[in-house]
Amino acid sequence: GARHIRTRPYTPQTNGKAERFIKTLQEEWAYGVPYKSSEQRNAALQRWLHIYNCQRPHGGINFKTPISRLIQNQ
Repeated sequence: GARHIRTRPYTPQTNGKAERFIKTLQEEWAYGVPYKSSEQRNAALQRWLHIYNCQRPHGGINFKTPISRLIQNQ
């Protein structure tokens, strides 16, 4: 049921969620941990995505996890 939705260019109001995700990705995964190599960083991405989607509460959705919201809306 997932689908790709494009936002209008140069309109931060419509792409705020994507921008916030990118900032969090950079702070917590890409640069938040010192990695010895790009390969090590890439290997850590799947674990970080699991934590982000399944364990980490998000303030914008009443401190629920994205996966719980997805399951709730099915």
